[in-house]
Amino acid sequence: MATVDTSLYGLSSEEAAFFRAQIGIDDDEDLRKHILEVQAKAWKIAPYPCIHDFFFLRMEISSYPMYEHILKLGRERPDAVLLDIGCCFGVDARKAAADGFPAKNIIASDINNEFLELSHELFRTTPTSYPGCLLPGDVFDPAFLSVAVQPNDVSSALAIDLTSLKTLNPLHGRISAINAARFFHLFAEDKQLHLARALAGLLSAQPGSVICGYQVGTLEKGMATSVLGSEHRLFAHSPKSWSSLWDGEVFEKGSVKVETELVEVVSRGVEYLMMGWSVVRL
Repeated sequence: MATVDTSLYGLSSEEAAFFRAQIGIDDDEDLRKHILEVQAKAWKIAPYPCIHDFFFLRMEISSYPMYEHILKLGRERPDAVLLDIGCCFGVDARKAAADGFPAKNIIASDINNEFLELSHELFRTTPTSYPGCLLPGDVFDPAFLSVAVQPNDVSSALAIDLTSLKTLNPLHGRISAINAARFFHLFAEDKQLHLARALAGLLSAQPGSVICGYQVGTLEKGMATSVLGSEHRLFAHSPKSWSSLWDGEVFEKGSVKVETELVEVVSRGVEYLMMGWSVVRL
């Protein structure tokens, strides 16, 4: 197994302030040591690029144009639920909670339960001190997340006790906001479509309900370069293909508003495109 490169560690001033406050470590060097200890454990569990390159520390959700809208849903929509899917350590979920979305109504879900356990270690919390729901499961296992008929009932759903959840299936049509950061690009084209349909079935029919994310993108859909370089290519959508997938294939044409943005990034000396996006129920 390759070793991690600790020289890649780095936090922006906003990230450093967030982690100092949430973890309770004020000294930057002590904070670095703590994060590196957790990273080393995660690397032994699953040597993913997001662990190696410290992407698990990025607060992607707060960079979205829709972020303030998501927080507003948490403040104003009764029993609004936020799902952070493919969350790794659930940093985005913790960020949203810190910024006012009720933590008891936030689900952070990942296929690796060990990552969810390390979330408590990273943030020095326990299930008692942090009321957010950490839910392990495989999104391609229909026992955990099945593709359901999209709801059209726009009335508020009854509140559900997230602490009792074992799967996402009880939440069909109940979730107000879904975050899928650095997630879709892990899968082939057919699985991306399946995942989109599965998440769409979870989304509330109430106008303003939103699915958003950030992933490898491309000018024309097809195989694209990622952070691992040209020898490790993966399937990526273009803004055009991504928009048509959601508006017309996953959802009925005209029932959602899709926005996308391609940005150029450089990591490990590799240049590639990332795509931020949102899908909002009209």
